[in-house]
Amino acid sequence: MPHTPIGHVEQYLRQHLTAGPLHFTLIDPDKSPGAKAAAVAQGAVSLGSHAILLGGSTGISREVMSEAARAIKAAVAVPSIIFPEGPGSLTPDADAVLFMSLLNSRNLDLVIRTHARSASAVRRMELEAIPMGYLVVAPGMRVGEVGDVDAVARDDLAGATGYALAAELLGMRFVYLEAGSGAPAPVPVEMVRAVREVVAVPLIVGGGIRSGPEAKALLDAGANILVTGTITEEEGLGASFHAILEEVRRARVG
Repeated sequence: MPHTPIGHVEQYLRQHLTAGPLHFTLIDPDKSPGAKAAAVAQGAVSLGSHAILLGGSTGISREVMSEAARAIKAAVAVPSIIFPEGPGSLTPDADAVLFMSLLNSRNLDLVIRTHARSASAVRRMELEAIPMGYLVVAPGMRVGEVGDVDAVARDDLAGATGYALAAELLGMRFVYLEAGSGAPAPVPVEMVRAVREVVAVPLIVGGGIRSGPEAKALLDAGANILVTGTITEEEGLGASFHAILEEVRRARVG
């Protein structure tokens, strides 16, 4: 059976993961368009962030996404990766797209049907597709509502590990545990540890990460990549963001 080939962005991520965990900065182009997105990216990368995710709002237009992607690529050397909310936000100006299945959605469009409708466009744009299983954990916040999910309860370790292992066995090369943007607390450490014990693919954790101690606990539990977005929207590249990046730096070797 043929597999999606590993492209240069995924190679970049895997190469950097050999030295330890990574950090992604999530930028919403609707809230930080064009030059503002580039400025946030430049500051984040200077502090050690390894990639820029572009997404967040619903209904981001291709024009807005393209403008942000072009500005960011002109400002930093790290990959710009679309964190998609729908096919309308795809643009060839980004380096890659998280081609992700919302594993616990009740809406089959978000599990597979939208992927089938947009696959040709991804190939035509020559966007690198990174296969990923995306799992929303309570409280889920806005993504849980929009994604029509049966959110995994915070104490349901068996449910989380089952979804994550199924994603790996289906050939997805990353698993993402998402508490939701602006969540009052990150994904539970116990859940991160349980998922890490059963999957071999890189584990991404996002949502509700606001401090260095929270970042350290998730990294110690086995998270390979941390994603933060709300913290920079609310506080800019301030003390909390610095503390999170410092914990990622400490966890890396060399």
